[in-house]
Amino acid sequence: MDMDGGMGGMNPPPASPAMPSGGGMGHGSMAHMAFYWGERAQILFSGWPGDRGHHIYFLALFLVATAAAICECLSVLSRRLAPKPSAPATLRSTFGLALTAIHTLKMGLLYLVMLAVMSFNVGVFIAAIAGHAVGFLIAGSGAFKWAQGGGPQAEAASSLRPVEKI
Repeated sequence: MDMDGGMGGMNPPPASPAMPSGGGMGHGSMAHMAFYWGERAQILFSGWPGDRGHHIYFLALFLVATAAAICECLSVLSRRLAPKPSAPATLRSTFGLALTAIHTLKMGLLYLVMLAVMSFNVGVFIAAIAGHAVGFLIAGSGAFKWAQGGGPQAEAASSLRPVEKI
């Protein structure tokens, strides 16, 4: 410790053009390092939604939830599109390309959702979790008749008999 009670040599670096004063995300603000409530957030892009009003904040939450729901739907779709081993090689390679495209899209969306959650805004966190839940409910849970069929998992599940009580 130095004479004035501080830690010697532990001062923050001076501001540079690449890092505005305050060391945060720009405009002199600090990045949040703990969860916080509030509609004044910065999600994915500088200044968005910012302090443009609560309607833009709710639009951002809706977009995060939609991206998370689409990720869940794509996960289920990729499991159901698996070709049978007896399919011709050209069909399997076509399915392989389609599954690769679906996986690439899913991973890109998942990374965007992850980066949005890293804004540490509780509303964004809840929107991401709700989106994953809704996406699973729609596509993966089998709660809807149109989402119950297809894929090797469905065939295996339909061949199982219920356990009889003794």
